[in-house]
Amino acid sequence: MKKIAVLFVVLGLSSVLMADAYTKCASCHGAAGEKVAMGKSKVIADMSKADITAALKGYKDGSYGGAMKGLMTAQVKDLSDADFAEITAKIGK
Repeated sequence: MKKIAVLFVVLGLSSVLMADAYTKCASCHGAAGEKVAMGKSKVIADMSKADITAALKGYKDGSYGGAMKGLMTAQVKDLSDADFAEITAKIGK
């Protein structure tokens, strides 16, 4: 029984680690960026691609953010410019 529990934990962690950058965003902001994440964020689908990229880079370097700055900084700290491009290609105007 212990081995099965460990297997589920390992599989769960590996699926989180293998999720693409966009999936991380969609889990709170919605598949099309249509949600107000945690009741505090902007609707990112209403933002331009340039604004989304600027926000992501700002969260990463600590120069951007409001109420959810700490959470978002942790979400984007390991993302690359290629990840930002993937996100903006799927969300934004």
